[in-house]
Formats: sequence, C-alpha cells, structure tokens
Amino acid sequence: MNLHFEPELLLQAQNIQVLFLDVDGVLTDGGIYISDQGETLKRFSTLDGHGIKLLQASGVVVAVISGRDSAPLRVRLQALGVKHMVLGTEDKLPAAQKVLDELGFAWDRAAVMGDDWPDLPLLKRAGLAVAPSSAHAEALALAHWVPSAPAGGGAVRAVCDCLLVARGAYRFELEKALGD
Repeated sequence: MNLHFEPELLLQAQNIQVLFLDVDGVLTDGGIYISDQGETLKRFSTLDGHGIKLLQASGVVVAVISGRDSAPLRVRLQALGVKHMVLGTEDKLPAAQKVLDELGFAWDRAAVMGDDWPDLPLLKRAGLAVAPSSAHAEALALAHWVPSAPAGGGAVRAVCDCLLVARGAYRFELEKALGD
C-alpha cells in the first residue's frame, strides 16, 4: 500500500471530522453470502477495522449508514467501537444529516465513502468524497479520490490513513504502535 498522498488531497482532508461509510461494496467486497440456513454472512477486512479504530482514536467520528441491517454487521461495528450507525435505510441523506446535526458539523467537515446510487446524495455534499475502484460509474464520477486498494480489502484503511496523515496523527499513532 502506498502511503504517498497528493498534497491537494491532504489539504482537502485536513479538516474532516466525520467519516461516513457504506457497508456492502465499501466495508465488504459487495458480495452477499447466504448459508444453507439462510443466514447472511459478511467478510470484513481487519486492515479496515484497525484503520477505523486508529481514526476514532485520533478524534474523527466514524459513522456507518447502510441499506442493510444484519447481526454480523452489528457485531463487527460494536467490536470496532462505532457508535453512530443507521442500518436498514435506503434514504441515507436524512440519516447522515441527523448525525451531522447531532455532532455539530457541516458537510464540508464530512468525508464519505460510498459505491452506488444510494450513496450519491452524500458523496455530492461531502467535503471529501471517496469511492472504491469497484464502485458504480456514477459514484466514481462524484469521487474526489479513488484508492487503489479494493473494497472490503483495504480501501477503507487507505481513507483512514489519508485522514490520519492529513491530521498529523499518523506518525503519533505509528510511534505508539512501535512502542517509541
């Protein structure tokens, strides 16, 4: 993974206070796995998860807004300490606006990572709009940045790393991890 970020991207990212994430096609590879018993299974990246934890430790709020709701998703978000989530909603804009209002932030302080049409209203308003490379063409057209890592396999971590670098927190978190 390349930790070099364009200066313009870092400038755009430096005032971000909240990161909105979609789930399917962003935190996951977009596949839906269904067991013989009809249980929905999801695969999450530990790289993405650790990035979310680091970002939250630096003071950025991570919020998840998803059209789906499932027990595996709730378990994962709880394990990551994500406190702001709206699950099972197709109308994501009012949900995101409510979170922003509760936190006291405007859209210019929000980064959004989404991959499909339900995410477009958020991507359009975001101070930093990000889409994984596998996103639908309309999401890619609105994105300010498309990380090279795949959805469900490091794309969210790339966004977290970018925000950490832009905030000047990456080195601090790395030194803590190294025990320095």
